[in-house]
Amino acid sequence: MSKKVLILTGDAVDCLEVYYPYYRCLEEDINVTIASPTKKRLQTVCHDFLPEMETYTEMKGYKIDSHASVDDIEPQDFAGLIIPGGRAPEYIRMNPKVQEITAHFLQENKPMAVICHGQQLLTTVREHIQGRSMTGYSCCRPEIEAAGAHYVEETLHVDGNLVTGHAWPDLPKFMKEFFTILHTSR
Repeated sequence: MSKKVLILTGDAVDCLEVYYPYYRCLEEDINVTIASPTKKRLQTVCHDFLPEMETYTEMKGYKIDSHASVDDIEPQDFAGLIIPGGRAPEYIRMNPKVQEITAHFLQENKPMAVICHGQQLLTTVREHIQGRSMTGYSCCRPEIEAAGAHYVEETLHVDGNLVTGHAWPDLPKFMKEFFTILHTSR
């Protein structure tokens, strides 16, 4: 039987950080569900770096359907969780059900993959990440450290069940590490 993976996101998710994991899961014959605060067609964004700018830029990306509202998700039904970045984590992290789902995966030591700004969501369940080590987009470092986790200056880091990545260029190794943990978990 195929394992089930949940992708937790919302509007303004980085397009590569949601599409790449979604299609990689399908290629691996993994049943994948995209959940957002409300079941809807999500607007993705493309973050990129321009030589004349000191920060990233944002453009509208493709749209992608969420398959379920987070209120309809039972986290115990899923073997793994992926949290993409972009600006989505900034607002979905305030949703109590999103926090409950995230806490479940940390409490149960289930495989998790969190990239870029996705770590902003982890900071809302800080009691479960205190003492853990992770990477993330560099501007998230203050929030990660304020939540009691150790920020690692690497583009990819694995701490037990938790795979973290810096940004979309790290997706190939990020997904490879997630699949390794997912396939070796219970």
